[in-house]
Amino acid sequence: MPHIPAATVLDHITVLDLTRVRSGPTCVRQLADWGANVIKVEMPPAVEGGASLGGARHGSDFQNLHRNKRSLALNLKEEAGKEVFYRLVAEADVVVENYRPDVKTRLGIDYESLSEINPRIILASISGFGQDGPYAKRPGFDQVAQGMGGLMSITGLPGQGPVRVGIPIADLTAGLFAAQGVMLALLEREKSGKGQWLYTSLLEAQTFMLDFQSARWLVDAEVPQQAGNNHPTSIPTGVFATADGHMNIAVAGQEIWGRFCRALGQEDWMSDPDFVDAPARSENRDRLNGLIGDAIAAKTTAAWVESFNELGVPCGPIYNIGELFGDPQVEHLGLAQPLTSPALGEMKFVRQPVSLSRTPSSFAVAPPEVGAQTREILEDLGYGADDIEALHENGVVASDD
Repeated sequence: MPHIPAATVLDHITVLDLTRVRSGPTCVRQLADWGANVIKVEMPPAVEGGASLGGARHGSDFQNLHRNKRSLALNLKEEAGKEVFYRLVAEADVVVENYRPDVKTRLGIDYESLSEINPRIILASISGFGQDGPYAKRPGFDQVAQGMGGLMSITGLPGQGPVRVGIPIADLTAGLFAAQGVMLALLEREKSGKGQWLYTSLLEAQTFMLDFQSARWLVDAEVPQQAGNNHPTSIPTGVFATADGHMNIAVAGQEIWGRFCRALGQEDWMSDPDFVDAPARSENRDRLNGLIGDAIAAKTTAAWVESFNELGVPCGPIYNIGELFGDPQVEHLGLAQPLTSPALGEMKFVRQPVSLSRTPSSFAVAPPEVGAQTREILEDLGYGADDIEALHENGVVASDD
């Protein structure tokens, strides 16, 4: 199967994907979904041995991460395997890896080595804690980064103890930032004609994502604490129990505060000294939340969502994930798109959240089986039938045929 681009944006860009688990594949998925010719370089099954990192190949997690790619099963620990890889590098634009920092040097895929082959090559590296420094060789995992990155100290109910976020946010954001870095390096290369090495880490990404919470410390020397479902600065903003469930209400600023009071039929709160302005509402948050809770409990979530939106008060239901995908706005936006896999049939996955009017992204092909395109990739590199057979016999490559 030749490269079938998922979009035209990056269909002129070839990416060699050496990634595994989540942060690296997240980066490469961004490039693949926008049309890049992604060659997923993975160890032959006989060399890998047992279950590979990243979960079962036919599991929903792996399938979600590895669409729009082709697979080359190649043993980089063999010199003949490195030679194949170097021939790919000579014609490629980008290499993405998320090994521990020292591994790429041992494998000979560090930037210095690759740039000697192709000065235009861009190497994107993702690590747990950075490419150097006292923690550089530590293995990096999302939950460890959430903890060290401060996130778990501000997530959860006050006094509850540290709580992880329900998605691997350090992995995901590190991957997204790396993809952004690749785009920036490609843009810069148009001016200089030169490639470069870009790198990020789970710790850096997680720390950046603290955003205003980090500024509270860096600027104001204030250590943010757990606030549960209450917004730390916009009050009242939080979760409230309705007659049939729960909902979010977000009241920010005096104008919305006035609309909110009118929607509840509590105009007297607007002149109450305890609630008259933001500092007063912050000081008396617990009393205010109690009064709001009593009022909100009288109607259903749907009734409140309708009445609040009529007056321009930000609010919404709290869905489980099944309810999310049944919401009419989510369905209208087409966030869940179908993808047909030869191995698994039709599945649905979340599309890219950015829409380009002329050059949209798509799901072009399902994740490949290990080595599904090994033979055709080698042929494209100029290897003859006898050479390919010798590589197979020596365990340097593998294919699914």
